[in-house]
Amino acid sequence: MSEKIYSREEVLKKTLEYFNGDSLAANVWINKYALKDSKGNIYEETPNDMHRRIAKEIIRIEKNYPNPMTEDEVFDVLKNFKYIVPQGGPMSGIGNTKQIVSLSNCFVIGNNYDSYGSIMLTDQEQVQLMKRRGGVGHDISHLRPSFSPVKNSALTSTGIVSFMERYSNSTREVGQDGRRGALMLSCSIHHPDAEKFIDAKLEEGKITGANISLRITDDFMKSVIDNKTYIQQFPVDSKSPIIKKEVEAKPIFDKIIHNAWKSAEPGILFWDTIQRESVADCYSDYGFKTTSTNPCGEIPLCPYDSCRLIAINLLSYVNNPFTNKANFDFKLFEKHAKIAQRMMDDIIDLELEKIDQILEKIETDPEPDFIKQVEIELWQKIRDMCIKGRRTGIGVTAEGDMLAALNLTYGTKEATDFAIKVHKTLAISVYKSSCLLAKERGSFEIFNAELEKNNPFIKRLAEADTELSELLKQGRRNISLLTIAPTGTVSLMTQTTSGIEPVFLPAYKRKRKINPNDKDVRIDEVDENGDSWEHYTVLHHGFIKWLNINNYDIKNVMNLSQEELNKLVEKSPYYKATSNDVDWVEKVRMQGEIQKWVDHSISVTVNLPANVTEEIVHKVYLTAWKSGCKGVTVYRDGSRGGVLGSLDKKEKQQIEDIIMESHAPKRPKMLKCDILRFQNNKEKWIGFVGLLNDKPYEIFTGLLDSFQVPTFVENGWIKKVKEIKKDEGKDVKVSRYDFVYIDKDGYEQEIRGLSRAFDREYWNYAKLMSGILRHGMPLPNVISLIDSLNLKGDSIVSWKVGVKRMLKRYLKDGEIVKGQTCPDCGNDHLKFESGCVICSSCGWSKCS
Repeated sequence: MSEKIYSREEVLKKTLEYFNGDSLAANVWINKYALKDSKGNIYEETPNDMHRRIAKEIIRIEKNYPNPMTEDEVFDVLKNFKYIVPQGGPMSGIGNTKQIVSLSNCFVIGNNYDSYGSIMLTDQEQVQLMKRRGGVGHDISHLRPSFSPVKNSALTSTGIVSFMERYSNSTREVGQDGRRGALMLSCSIHHPDAEKFIDAKLEEGKITGANISLRITDDFMKSVIDNKTYIQQFPVDSKSPIIKKEVEAKPIFDKIIHNAWKSAEPGILFWDTIQRESVADCYSDYGFKTTSTNPCGEIPLCPYDSCRLIAINLLSYVNNPFTNKANFDFKLFEKHAKIAQRMMDDIIDLELEKIDQILEKIETDPEPDFIKQVEIELWQKIRDMCIKGRRTGIGVTAEGDMLAALNLTYGTKEATDFAIKVHKTLAISVYKSSCLLAKERGSFEIFNAELEKNNPFIKRLAEADTELSELLKQGRRNISLLTIAPTGTVSLMTQTTSGIEPVFLPAYKRKRKINPNDKDVRIDEVDENGDSWEHYTVLHHGFIKWLNINNYDIKNVMNLSQEELNKLVEKSPYYKATSNDVDWVEKVRMQGEIQKWVDHSISVTVNLPANVTEEIVHKVYLTAWKSGCKGVTVYRDGSRGGVLGSLDKKEKQQIEDIIMESHAPKRPKMLKCDILRFQNNKEKWIGFVGLLNDKPYEIFTGLLDSFQVPTFVENGWIKKVKEIKKDEGKDVKVSRYDFVYIDKDGYEQEIRGLSRAFDREYWNYAKLMSGILRHGMPLPNVISLIDSLNLKGDSIVSWKVGVKRMLKRYLKDGEIVKGQTCPDCGNDHLKFESGCVICSSCGWSKCS
């Protein structure tokens, strides 16, 4: 019996009903998680089908063990994304017969050999994992520093930065169903090239395919505080190093702070805290010594280990939310936490099946064995570590909504204390579950209670719960269990705040196009083109719940002005609890307290306004270390800005003056635009061409997956939005560009590309092309100019080719190419005909 294939229109209709009209959630699920084959055929109509698929597979594994759950028990905790939500690989991969992929979200690889052979081996292993949709991390502290002698023709080593570029480029080359690979590179602060590592990403366009984090030790931090020296050496952990030097700690820490303030990297890994608290590191002699982390930093891992992720939706455990009777159902939460851990252990068995399928696929591939050997050995090592440790990664989402529903203000001591209680309960519950699973299924292969009895995390658990204290001595099914990972797309489908983050905004304004002749319409704005628009309100799902419970009429709320909305928000528990309101230092303290009940780590970026000083970043980093955080990353608004981001105010003003003097046509606020999807090497990209008087006026491009633009949309508008931001205490106008289209019901849908959508080099070239287009260069000349650019990764399916295709659609046959001569006859009789430049004098064609 053949499987039913659904059209995208059918799936979108049903999925919109499932998500109560939430088009963003519907499109995310369809694009990322609905079961599809390589041709794009869709085999699931709604998330119910996906959850049933996952439940069937979980139960298939359950039946191999005593006391199995039923399919309905599993489905009931999965359905509607209400309680337990598999993340990423598990959600898309469990029961997926259309692709041969791993269920693991993240891996760490690497070896301690300092040779070209080792470097190339790591490079190949990284690529092989990324093609199976895994994020990868590895440490480069074992590579010798710059100018060290080597026994080859180079005579001395080029140091670690050159190899960072290699690994970064490999990441960019690997397409993952339209996504880039994800890579973390880490390095010890004790490495003699540490300062070069810190500066590695300052140069525009360098190391763009990797996150970088510095492994910082307690003795370094103490040296910073005491303004003392510390020792850099190579090898970094050797008792008899071949290179050794004493350096000042504070200037290097100041460099870290400055670079983080300026460019958001490097991130920091507090390495002694990671290794001291790590339960898995108790088994270092068995290969479980942590060496690096996954790309988002929430899973410190040993080489060739991997982890799968599940999130628990905290909002669903609040009874009587947003009322004076609100309370957290700890009993149900504990029950589901234990079920989640049981499901995670089942998923390990499913992952082992997937690894066997991958190995079978490799072995049947037509390449010679010597080519396949590295990949085969890689997956065999991963399989071995998976069996030995059976590592899991249970986390949470909707913490911000949970606190608001309990009438607690995110960032206050009262809210933080309650959050700690929740995470403590989660830790105790999942560890109990793992211990009970060990009685039914056996402990992880190398379990030894004696090895871990002095581990701070295990001791904390034992002191917190007497029953668990005894269970921990008897056996455990899984080596490490907990994490808090990013839950970007998961939170869109749970319709909640993300991870442990606060709400972004509870209420804000957007607009939709209307017909002024329709009955009972309200015209709030008429644009430059004479089109009429009605402003409307967007409300956060949790805020809507608060409004309903407190008997507000949603229809009336939707008609309030922004000022009136702000006053309404002041009455809600979301007041002073948004990402812009929360004190960032207090947020770091909260992270440190929660970290005490998470055996892996927490992925959190401290978002800072553009005008914060380096002293504030210094305070954040110092607070993170003192609070017991395992890592910290900051992002200062605008620190990874666009083309003018690295210029000072005088330089920016000079450029703006040049632009103003050239009298380009003024840009309307809303600019009509066409879109085109194209291939940039192995990545899927999207391009937007803004039109003024039906001629190209500006372009911008980005990764397709970073824009939630439905496939049927081919045109719309580019909207220029002015925002007020603080710069040195003064208000400064900053522009951003959003894509807008009108859906079939006449509503405006606004799409804002994610920051990762815009590769700096391509963004800069697009800005250049836009400036040329605005100032009247003939289109054939613009296309010739693009053709002459020497860009990275040029091929027949490159960014350059895609942009040329975008612009050629607006060329007319016979259009003259000015300022250029024929390379054959030297005449200037060049014109555009049938998609190509030809010479009307001698017949030369650029396409022949």
